Amino acid sequence: MIERLSTGVEGLDKILAGGIPRGFFVAVTGEPGTGKTILCLHFIWRGILDGDKCIYVTTEESGESIIRQAAQFKMSLEEASAKGKLIIIDALFSKGESEWFLKSLDIEELVGKIIEAKRRLGYGRARLVIDSLSAFWLDRPAMARKYCYFLKKVLSKWDFTIMATSQYAVTTSQAFGWGAEHIGDGIIRFRRFIRSGRLRRYLLVEKMRQTPHDLRLYEIKIVDGKGLIVVKPVELRREDLALPANIMRRIRELERMKNHELPV
Repeated sequence: MIERLSTGVEGLDKILAGGIPRGFFVAVTGEPGTGKTILCLHFIWRGILDGDKCIYVTTEESGESIIRQAAQFKMSLEEASAKGKLIIIDALFSKGESEWFLKSLDIEELVGKIIEAKRRLGYGRARLVIDSLSAFWLDRPAMARKYCYFLKKVLSKWDFTIMATSQYAVTTSQAFGWGAEHIGDGIIRFRRFIRSGRLRRYLLVEKMRQTPHDLRLYEIKIVDGKGLIVVKPVELRREDLALPANIMRRIRELERMKNHELPV
């Protein structure tokens, strides 16, 4: 029987037939502002409640910002950190001489720091969030898949179930990190649209190995004091889900760059 870890979001657990299989690497993708970080907060908070060893890597917000954001949804990451149940690795700002700060956005330094944190937390089932992985290859996007393979291969020995975000920015026609999807055991994709003058967010489980997951697109809401809530399945045209043409062109360019840059 497959052991599954709850995502911390009841509606998503139902979509996933109970949760994410233990030891999986799950890519959480989508545009900025769609709910990726909030899902990661739910995932790590549920791990804290379940007694898992929890590590949260933040590259686009400070650790303090992540703590404040979690507090909006009644998740006390500061208390969990103080009690040794959580380590937040901050790649953006260093507070004093914190040992949990990445000096550079280097994938090997990241993996080394994660292993150091796991050793500190001790033996046992572990959850890891990397929000986001895209930051590690901004200057070398064609290396995304290679870096992801390296990270997954090394950390697979440490009993981690991993949730890693990557994103693309429609406004700048830049794709940031398509390697995560290529090596992921699962892909949870977020989208957003304007409907009747109102922002609406959606979630789709595109892939989850060993899981008879729901294939429908779901509308979601972000509710203050509660977090991410799955509302209902919706019907959209295929064109609504397709990535914008400028993003697809950028992806193809990155694939060509990768073929020249990576060893055969």
